[in-house]
Amino acid sequence: MIPRVSLSAKLVLLFSLAVSCQLNVLNAADPPKQAPKAPGFTIPYIDLDAQSHRQIVVDREENQYLGHPTTVLLEDNKTILCVYPKGHGKGGIVYKRSTDAGKTWSDRLPTPASWATSREVPTLHRVVDASGKKRIIMFSGLYPARMAVSEDDGKTWSELKPIGDWGGIVVMGGVEPLKTGPGHYMALFHDDGRFISKDSKQQSPVVFTLYKTLSTDGGLTWSAPEAIHKSSEYHICEPGIIRSPDGKQLAVLLRENSRRHNSQIIFSNDEGKTWTEPRDLPGSLNGDRHTGKYDPVSGRLLISFRSNTPKGHKAPTEGDWVAWVGTYDDLVNGKEGQYHVRLKDNTKGADCAYPGVEVLPDGTFIITTYGHWEKDKAPYILSIQLKLAELDELAK
Repeated sequence: MIPRVSLSAKLVLLFSLAVSCQLNVLNAADPPKQAPKAPGFTIPYIDLDAQSHRQIVVDREENQYLGHPTTVLLEDNKTILCVYPKGHGKGGIVYKRSTDAGKTWSDRLPTPASWATSREVPTLHRVVDASGKKRIIMFSGLYPARMAVSEDDGKTWSELKPIGDWGGIVVMGGVEPLKTGPGHYMALFHDDGRFISKDSKQQSPVVFTLYKTLSTDGGLTWSAPEAIHKSSEYHICEPGIIRSPDGKQLAVLLRENSRRHNSQIIFSNDEGKTWTEPRDLPGSLNGDRHTGKYDPVSGRLLISFRSNTPKGHKAPTEGDWVAWVGTYDDLVNGKEGQYHVRLKDNTKGADCAYPGVEVLPDGTFIITTYGHWEKDKAPYILSIQLKLAELDELAK
């Protein structure tokens, strides 16, 4: 016997079918999901650890932890500014300058008094406003996020001042000029619930949130942060932004801090208004604090980072300062890339490699970071110079 269906039940059924069809249409428009990537890699592994002729000591102090540098290369392609904290992700900010493209470095330069109060990793960025005025800005994170400004290419600086009633971790890890207007920028950073506001508290389980904030005046002021991803399963953080060669897409490489998953990547095709869901990077890019630039000679990417794999796995470069060489298409298509390179062996756990990456017109990469480069010694700041053509020769 066929059961009789009431009119109300028919309406519910029709509504359910309509919703189902709508969801199917929405899902069809989403980027295809990719299978989880293996944590290892098969591409050539090049080891530059023993090539001391590439290595330049930027700063070192006996029994003093020096860590987490970032750099800015000025338009003369000779002047590099570098800042880093006296301590692990915190401590007074040290400031140095090179005027010969990183071959030699100045003594420590004078800094405003408030720089001694920095509680987090400082990050440097070049910005330009709508009138063409160039500035350099430096952020210092936790709560409240603070910023210092230089109007004269780093000769003098303002004090650190709050930019809003909010904070975060590694503020701002990535700053990208946008095509929405002159002087428009987007910055990305993350928080684990402790620093986004004055009275915020970490949840249980811990939730990591990826935030964006916008500037329309060349980086002088920043909007209230907007969450673009939140998860207790995927602890994505420390965003590194890379724009596609045609300029139409943004890719963001992300550390996965729970160590349950590979490092992650997201994309935006509308200048950061919307984003794809995170997906696994290949094992050749597993690690932390990805920072990349294009080679002006070959068009390939070099991405510097700290090697770190999910729990239960171990790369040959685990905990070391490494670089990845490949193409933007490799990132889009989830391919392993061309080379995985150990830049320097780190002798203590995974405490190294928050890199600054600069590149000269001739294709010389100047990569600067901190690490425990000598066993049982305090970490210090080291810079390495290389060309991708040299890696090509070594790979042969």
